[in-house]
Formats: sequence, structure tokens, C-alpha cells
Amino acid sequence: MALDKKSGYRKNFSLGVTFIVLISILFILSLFLAFNYSKKSIENDFVSEKVNVLEQSIKPYNDFFQNKMPEISYYSGYLDSSTAAKFVDTVMLKYPFISKVTFYDTEVKNVPVKDGINANHLGIGPKSIFQFGKGVKPDSIKLYSEDDTRSFNVGSDFNAIAIKLATFVEDLDTASVPTQEELFTNFSIVNSNENKITYLNIPRREDLRIYKEMIRRKLNPAPVYPQDVMVFKLDPHKIKIINTRPLLYQTIRIEPLTYDPIDTSDENINTEIALPGAFSDFKLYLISSRSYIKKEIFIYFMPIALVLLLVYGVLLLVAFLIYRNLNINSKMFKLQYDFVNNLTHEFKTPVSVIKIAGNNIKSATALSQREQQLYGNRYWMKKPTN
Repeated sequence: MALDKKSGYRKNFSLGVTFIVLISILFILSLFLAFNYSKKSIENDFVSEKVNVLEQSIKPYNDFFQNKMPEISYYSGYLDSSTAAKFVDTVMLKYPFISKVTFYDTEVKNVPVKDGINANHLGIGPKSIFQFGKGVKPDSIKLYSEDDTRSFNVGSDFNAIAIKLATFVEDLDTASVPTQEELFTNFSIVNSNENKITYLNIPRREDLRIYKEMIRRKLNPAPVYPQDVMVFKLDPHKIKIINTRPLLYQTIRIEPLTYDPIDTSDENINTEIALPGAFSDFKLYLISSRSYIKKEIFIYFMPIALVLLLVYGVLLLVAFLIYRNLNINSKMFKLQYDFVNNLTHEFKTPVSVIKIAGNNIKSATALSQREQQLYGNRYWMKKPTN
């Protein structure tokens, strides 16, 4: 029986060791899979998070295009060089990517103009042209005045917006009200090839009706309406890049769309995303070495690893408690077994004597007085006392 008990203990110990080995293998395998998952997730983030970088970096441009630039329309064409200079100073201070601004103090007439666009009876030309910006000394220079006798090329930017105005007026249905989106679209030009935005202040609805009438016929007296045109020259390399994931993106640069890196080593991982609007010929180029993004991988991996370690520790604790309970149960079984065995042995001896005496009495044909006394004494000697 001793061999059976030792064998039972060995079975319990082997079972515990087997359980620990199995959960250890599962723990290591889980860590391996969790690390690969973290690596894959970070690599996917490397591709997807560039959108957030773009949105944050381009936010000042969107603010300028949607909110600041339309403020020109508030002046209803009555901007002069001094007011325009103050407006441009504010714009260039707040938006560093604007490098130069050309201001056209424009007039819409019912007679042909010397420099500008003539559409039937509608003449659109500058009264004066000023240039503001970085590198311009002094802060502003006067490029043109209608009093000049010399011929002057007002530039393709002005001609393009003037043609757009004339076309819009010619096609205008005065019975309907154009939407703000239609007005904004027809009075601005985004030139991504030269990184320019040309904006003409949006005329009032009454002015547009008169422009329509001016195209149809020559009015008397010939009316003159002021308009303001500004051409903003933008520098994409002056955009402040906001790296929303500094542990993910090691380097972020602004490159032309045609940029193709010479180094195509597997040591680096890169992605790109095109800039919008006037910067659409450029892109954000994001690059990191694989060793650099390991920090981000481990930051993502560590919480998962700690959870797995906690589960592993709980399973080890459960295994220890089960093994301890099995050993306690084995010891209790041994004590119970020994108690019953000893108790059985103590009862077995007197019962055997009585049984032998009874068999002898039963098998004897006759008992002498001496034999009766002998068996009786044995009975009373073995009889338990209270």
C-alpha cells in the first residue's frame, strides 16, 4: 500500500508540472502573438495617422481660406493701399506661409479700359497695383498707376479673375439669388501650379444687376464701381508641421508630389499624403526607421503583456492551490486508512480467539469439567471490560 501512496503523490506532482508547462507555453505564445499584433497595429497607425498630421498642419491654411480671405469682401471694393497694407500685415503675421501679396485696386466701368479685360461694354481694369510681402523693400511697392503712360502687363492672375467675373455676370440670372458657395467659387481662383490664390471681393447683389445691365448696353452717365483683387503667393515650405505622433513619425517633410526618395532601404518605413488646395502639387512625406518606432510598439505592447502576465500569475496560483489541496487530501486519506486498519486489527484478535474456542466446543463430542473451565476462563480473559 505504501507503493500505491507514493505513486499517487508522484502523479499529483507530475500533473502539476504538466499544467505549469502548458500554461507557460501558452503564456509565451500569447506574448509572441501580442507583440506581432502590436507591431502590425503600429504599422497600420503609421499609414492612417498621417491624416491627423495633415489636418492639424493644414488647419491655419483652411482658416485663412475659409475665414480670413473672405474678409476682403467686407470692404465692398473700397480698400485703399493703406488699409490693404494693414490687412496684409495682419494676414502675413498670422499665416507665415503667405510670402507675398499683390493688391489690385480695381474698377469696373461701362467703357473700355486700357489695361485689363473688356467684355462688350464692361471694362475691368486696375486703377493701381501694390505689392506687399517678405523681401519687398520697402514693405510695399507701387507697381502700377492708371496715370502711367507706359504700357503695363497686369498679369495673368488679374486677367483670369476678371474674365471669371465677366463670364459670371454674363450668365447671371438676375431673377435668382446665387448661393454663397457659388459666389465664393466664382470669385476666387486657386492656382496649385504656382501656389497662388486670387480673390475678388464678392459684389453686392445690386452691383451684379448693374454689371449685367452694363454688359447689355452703355449707360449714361457711365458708372464706375470699385472692386478689390488680391493675389496671395504661398510658400508650402513655411507650413508649420504639427507632428501629432512624435513617437511614430521620426521625420516629416514637405516635398513635391514628384519626389521619389533615393534610399529605399528596408531599415526605413515611409508614407505620404498630398496637401490640399493651393499646395496640391506638394505632399507631406513621413519617414521613420524601424528601430525608432519600436518605442511606440513597446508602449502599445506593454499593457497587453501586463494583462497576460496577470492571467499567467493567477493560473500559477490556482495550480499551487490545487496541488496543495491534493496533498492535504492525500494526508487525510492516509490518516483515515491507518485509523481504520488499526481499529480492525484490534477487533480481529479477540474475535479470532472466540471463534476458535467456539469451533472447538462445537466440534467436541463431550467436554470435561477441566475443558469447560479452560474455555470459560479464556472467554472471560478476553472479554472487554467497561
